Amino acid sequence: MDSGEVMLVGSSGGHLAQLVALEPWYRDRSRSWVTFDTPDARSLLDGEDVVWAHHPTTRNVKNLLRNLWLAVRVFRGREVAAVVTTGAGVAVPFVVVARLRRIPTVYIEVYDRIDTPTLSARLCRPFLSAMLVQWEEQRRLYPKSTVVGNLL
Repeated sequence: MDSGEVMLVGSSGGHLAQLVALEPWYRDRSRSWVTFDTPDARSLLDGEDVVWAHHPTTRNVKNLLRNLWLAVRVFRGREVAAVVTTGAGVAVPFVVVARLRRIPTVYIEVYDRIDTPTLSARLCRPFLSAMLVQWEEQRRLYPKSTVVGNLL
């Protein structure tokens, strides 16, 4: 990933906190963020390049379509080398558009889902370059995934 930025995509709250925990990895990389405009996101991402996505996304087709259009516009104006996401709903349109543009996509399943896969991971899975999990137990949910350990 020598040219272009890493785009970190995640809903605010725990999904965003897990992406922020990757700071030692992204510290020296050009990056941008996609998340929701919430107080915790504003605080965590102060001074960062942030694209504010539309929310809520759960069972909200209007915002899914708005975020799909947002993803199309964002990728047109940026040189993105890879998309890294922890989900949830905001991840789906950005992963799909990135993959259609042949941009590598990486999903990191959240640490608190050990028994069942998340809906966003299931929806994103066909479009992923890599699936990462935080627990060995999650590998049975996602064959061929890579265990990276706990982010938090």
